[in-house]
Amino acid sequence: MTVLVTAASRHGATQAISHEIARQLRAAGHPARVLDPEEVDTLDGVDAVVLGSAVYRGRWMPEARNLVARLEGHLAGRDVWIFSSGPVGEPPRPQEEVVDAVKAGQLTHARDRHVFAGRLDVSTLSRGERVAARRLHAADGDYRDWYEIRCWATEIARQLATQTPTDSGPDSRPRGDPGRGPIEE
Repeated sequence: MTVLVTAASRHGATQAISHEIARQLRAAGHPARVLDPEEVDTLDGVDAVVLGSAVYRGRWMPEARNLVARLEGHLAGRDVWIFSSGPVGEPPRPQEEVVDAVKAGQLTHARDRHVFAGRLDVSTLSRGERVAARRLHAADGDYRDWYEIRCWATEIARQLATQTPTDSGPDSRPRGDPGRGPIEE
């Protein structure tokens, strides 16, 4: 099953997560390609999608939101996994749900929605981003948990391995509460 991994990333941390997810999928035998959301014009030849975004000020980046709006019907016809990247610090903050990820999960009937901690390098942030980081009392650092990312990607690969490409239509998989963990089959 061919998998598209696409994630909006401003400073590269979320893009690195998408590349690691694709690497894990390939290692499990699933062809996976990585594209930026604005490069995705069609889902022809794609059986499944892993869609993510960095989170700034509690929102997904516009590129990820726009991809969902443009391809909503096509995404709903495939297996979709959603991820967000952004909470930083110990413990990671903010801890609130990412409204755009919840909405994307509902619109696409996503099989799972996950939030990964992010990376903060204040020297690369815009003035507004620095103000937001100060409000959160977030310290510089790379808070991404690569083991957690690899485990999530491995679970996606496991779920894909139990299907054939003809099984991946929107009416062929059980429905549950999108984003509240993997749907058990």
